[in-house]
Amino acid sequence: MAKFMDVHSGFHGVTPQQLADAHDADLKIEGEEGVHFERAWLDPEAGKVFCLSSGPSKEAVMRIHERAGHPTTEIYELSTEV
Repeated sequence: MAKFMDVHSGFHGVTPQQLADAHDADLKIEGEEGVHFERAWLDPEAGKVFCLSSGPSKEAVMRIHERAGHPTTEIYELSTEV
């Protein structure tokens, strides 16, 4: 299973609870695409959210995020780890 990091913009002022709610929305439907969202991080000042996931493809991760209400097109496959 490949690992991915995606970036969401426009999340200025988001609270930790709102981040948790968004992450939960992904978790509720992730299995439908064979994706697993491992963790999410928030930088509220920059308005950025970063999500670490594993799954069959970038497209599968993108579809889950879109269906959960927070689409992104900025996604990177993490093919090398040290």
